[in-house]
Amino acid sequence: MTGGGPRETDGGLPRLVVVPDAGALGAAAAGEIARALAAAVATRGVAHWATTGGSSAPGIYAALRVPPLRDSVDWTRVHVWWGDDRFVPADDPLSNVPPIAGMVIPTANLHPIPTTEAIALGEGPSWAAAVYARELAALVPFDAGESPVFDVIVLGVGPDGHVLSVFPESPAWDSADLCLGVAAPSHVEPHVARVTMHPRVLAAARAVLVVAAGASKAGVLGRAWTGDNVREMPVRAARLPAATWVLDEAAAAELPRG
Repeated sequence: MTGGGPRETDGGLPRLVVVPDAGALGAAAAGEIARALAAAVATRGVAHWATTGGSSAPGIYAALRVPPLRDSVDWTRVHVWWGDDRFVPADDPLSNVPPIAGMVIPTANLHPIPTTEAIALGEGPSWAAAVYARELAALVPFDAGESPVFDVIVLGVGPDGHVLSVFPESPAWDSADLCLGVAAPSHVEPHVARVTMHPRVLAAARAVLVVAAGASKAGVLGRAWTGDNVREMPVRAARLPAATWVLDEAAAAELPRG
């Protein structure tokens, strides 16, 4: 199926938006983010956005830096959080810091995972996770299940179906901690330790956005869409009524669409 603009399937869960190619993906995802943030600011006076870096991110942030999306959100009221990061200094090329440079968000509203601080102090990923959990608890509203309620969470998808830094069969599912240190994975690169939010934050969020492009993601997304075992394929935790999957045609090729 081809076409010049996004196509939406509303009959299933989650909502599916398919765009022609990777070039259109950033604009479509950015529009979803901007609408969610603007609605949160209008309703509650503040927006909390958990986001990511990754291969799809540059196009998203490029679209958010310029009109009309730049002017559709009061960025002074937006707080940005990292869903996960690799346990390296923030200026390391392996860092998964989202490319937010040039966006009009106050520095005080940016909340990176304190990997640089942890490394400087000789501490590990679990220390950084605990510090980050305390910062979240101080600023983000929580639900009755003791999960932070983000207005929007943006996720990429790994080649094994992981989201955040929650890999297949991750012990994270059994942890009560909000943020966790993650051992370096041996099956995907880079082989470095991580810090991640617990996957329960997805079910608590007002909106979840899964963004993926390319034929290399088609198989894993097709399997994720139809299965139920989140431990086997964590992206299935984003099959939610409040979720939108924004994919290009190549990535969506193996999803059932009627």
